[in-house]
Amino acid sequence: MSELRWHPLLEEWVITATHRQERTFFPPDDYCPLCPTKDAGFPTEVPAADYDLVTFENRFPSLQRKPPKPAVKGTGLYKVRPAAGVCEVVLYSPEHAGTLTDKSDDEIEELIYVWTDRYIELGRLDFVEYVFIFENKGKEIGVTLTHPHGQIYAYPFVPPVIEKELASSRRYKRKTGRCLLCDILVEELRDGRRLVMQNEHFVAFVPFYARYPYEVHVLPRAHRLSLPEFSDAEKRALAKVLKSVLVKYDQLWGFSLPYMMVLHQKPTDGKAHGYYHFHIEFYPPYRTKEKLKYLAGSESGAGVFINDTLAEEKAAELRGAESPI
Repeated sequence: MSELRWHPLLEEWVITATHRQERTFFPPDDYCPLCPTKDAGFPTEVPAADYDLVTFENRFPSLQRKPPKPAVKGTGLYKVRPAAGVCEVVLYSPEHAGTLTDKSDDEIEELIYVWTDRYIELGRLDFVEYVFIFENKGKEIGVTLTHPHGQIYAYPFVPPVIEKELASSRRYKRKTGRCLLCDILVEELRDGRRLVMQNEHFVAFVPFYARYPYEVHVLPRAHRLSLPEFSDAEKRALAKVLKSVLVKYDQLWGFSLPYMMVLHQKPTDGKAHGYYHFHIEFYPPYRTKEKLKYLAGSESGAGVFINDTLAEEKAAELRGAESPI
């Protein structure tokens, strides 16, 4: 069962998806449902002996193309609607072990083309207003399948975090005539202390307003709204920046650093969003080599993040974390 329930206090939708309680939870390595099918007696989600990149619809989706009727009837206060949408899985590699960090620039570039294709394809669906591409990496994030993969949620509404970014960007544009994220990038480049790496087309930095100690944002230098607007050269440059950030994370303390990677781009609701600006955000949950940053009372109950570190110092640490290769 899945449905959307309206939260009247926060004015946002909550997805109720009870069938996800039965989803696969840390299966043995030799019974991974995301590996290629090697044994006819154990078919996996990929009915092929090998693959490069694969996307398919999640077997335990939060949103469904043909959602069931809601379990309860809504009221004037408690609105309910079917959980229409699409949830896809993106497999980075046929190899069970490893992470996206292990992929070459060429392989990450190929993934960016896949992301672009799915953004366009899912965004064309008349019941989809936002295509959210992301990766949850690591047990600390809550991942239950260790095979390297990401996900795509095609929502029937614009998610609240994106709504808030759109609203602030729209207000800033009306007030100044400029793009908010373009100006943020100018400010970060001018200051320089929070930069992590950059190339001709993209800049990676720990933002001045970082909520996680090693949070990194990746912005295009040019004003772009979504992946389809990038040239081939920009996609190549983005692959190189992502590879560099991922390597720095793993070299920071010598282990594969968990993170959430989220792509923020314009909605697919048919409206004009020229004031917005594509960017990627990374949220690693570690604040030291041994300590996690928990989203406790202030963060979860009040929405106020507390960062125990200085962005300038964490950016310097990441700049110095380089691969020996």
